[in-house]
Amino acid sequence: MVHFTDILAPDALATSLSVNGKRALFQKVGQLAATAYGLDASAVAEALFERERLGSTGFGGGVAIPHAKIPGLDRMRAVVALLDPVMPFDAVDDAPVDIVFALLSPVDSGAEHLKTLARVSRYLREEGHVARLRGANSPEALHALLAGGEARDAA
Repeated sequence: MVHFTDILAPDALATSLSVNGKRALFQKVGQLAATAYGLDASAVAEALFERERLGSTGFGGGVAIPHAKIPGLDRMRAVVALLDPVMPFDAVDDAPVDIVFALLSPVDSGAEHLKTLARVSRYLREEGHVARLRGANSPEALHALLAGGEARDAA
């Protein structure tokens, strides 16, 4: 099983991120991925935007899980951002989004991509997890919650 600490670098996190629309959000996610993982920011942003054009990745409950396969990526990676203010996302429940957990996968990661996406969605379905994430006031606090909360869940 993939653990969040395996796919999420501490510098791939943002809190109080203010963006104006999905394109700006995905550009910021691309910049975080470039800093954390050495990826091409524009390629990440475009891949996420193209996937989003197929249908919203707004999960419901204020959460979105945008995801895309990225050429040249060697393993699963993630970027997590807390948005302030919330933004419309065409989510399944029409609620605006304030938690974005972007999942980046290698092009050939079919089963691993789906399993990790399912793992992330299960985690974010838990109201307690979501409430704690919303309370994180720094990327460091956000990272500690994701790493620590996952360890508690595994116990």
